[in-house]
Amino acid sequence: MTYEVLAIRYATHARFAHENFIFPPDASRDAHDTPMPMDYFVWLLRSDERTILVDTGFGEAEARARGRVLLQHPSDALRAVGVEPGSVTDVIITHLHYDHAGNLAAFPAARFHLQDAEMAYATGRCMCHGRLRNAFAVEDVVEMVRRVYAGRVRFTDGDATLFPGVSVHLVPGHSRGLQCVRVETVRGAVVLASDAAHYYANMETGNPYPIVVDVAAMAESWARLHELAESKAHIIPGHDPLVMARYPRLDRPDVEAVQLHVPPSA
Repeated sequence: MTYEVLAIRYATHARFAHENFIFPPDASRDAHDTPMPMDYFVWLLRSDERTILVDTGFGEAEARARGRVLLQHPSDALRAVGVEPGSVTDVIITHLHYDHAGNLAAFPAARFHLQDAEMAYATGRCMCHGRLRNAFAVEDVVEMVRRVYAGRVRFTDGDATLFPGVSVHLVPGHSRGLQCVRVETVRGAVVLASDAAHYYANMETGNPYPIVVDVAAMAESWARLHELAESKAHIIPGHDPLVMARYPRLDRPDVEAVQLHVPPSA
């Protein structure tokens, strides 16, 4: 079984290169830092038999609180590609950070797929530390706990095949329970890295993004991404604007989306 895979850009944020790496990205650079903006995505997987959403993004309130530019609410973006949020039955949450696990109420029919380690991390002792909990929105985490009690969360411990052609794989580092998604497409197995690699450059230079709970685990997770993908061109980073530049646009005027099941142009 193969899937159409769309990366849907719903928000953006102006940043500079030094903000996106733990270590200086170029020791020889001059005093003028290089602009390196961040894009925010949700991903849609579609086959003849099922439609699966990967992550749910954030909405207006969180955009205002964190100074992000919301281009289009994820729910509206889904409608623009022909998917009614209320009809979605399966949502894979890569991790519980605010930009990946908001808007849960927009998916009343959904079952959510999450790693054991991520729920333990987001509700455990590490959240006593402000620097570690800053990327979480407490109400989003509480909403997920409510869905656990409602029987609407399917937990995974490590790697698992969720559906024919779709599997999840534990890639910790950025958070304890981050999972990537491997999807069979007509061009081979595409790996949605999510925040295992924010940018292509994080992997390519071995320089981690600064929000990280375990640097060593992050480095091992980069290797795992390469094991899972058919080539480095099959790995899709979680926030890089180059994704929008390298892949063909979906021919829709009312949404910003690219087709990941089609080979990149570069």
